[in-house]
Amino acid sequence: MILYLGSSSLIKLYATEVHSEELREWVRVAEIVATARIAYTEVTSALNIRLKKGDVSTDDFVRASERFAEDWESFAKVDFDDREAGRFVEQYGLSRFGALHLSAAKLILGFFEKQSVRPGKEQGYQPGISLFFSSADRSLLNSAIREGLKILPLG
Repeated sequence: MILYLGSSSLIKLYATEVHSEELREWVRVAEIVATARIAYTEVTSALNIRLKKGDVSTDDFVRASERFAEDWESFAKVDFDDREAGRFVEQYGLSRFGALHLSAAKLILGFFEKQSVRPGKEQGYQPGISLFFSSADRSLLNSAIREGLKILPLG
């Protein structure tokens, strides 16, 4: 299973939020955890905002930032299709980063669909590949469903 994490889900691994534990369990069972390259900046920014607001202590901020930097190396980082992301903004009214995440997840799905061949061929068939998309943004999740993605049900 490939688990794609939008930034609003990814931050749950480093800051205690609603559904953080549930998401951590999904990450533990995923074969691949993927996100868009832009997520590094987004999560770093979110952690900094929490520090400035006083929502986390300096020590907790440093620990979370260090853990995130270490974990980043193990994530599959994906780019996006700029035109497709623009279409998602227009079609679904998504934020720019939401549209980029949806486009990145669709690129992963498209890659595996191209790589898979039908049963009976000796190479390439991957019947167990499934991609789940996770975000705390309900509008983004609804758009993902409309684009044919499976979503991670949190809650």
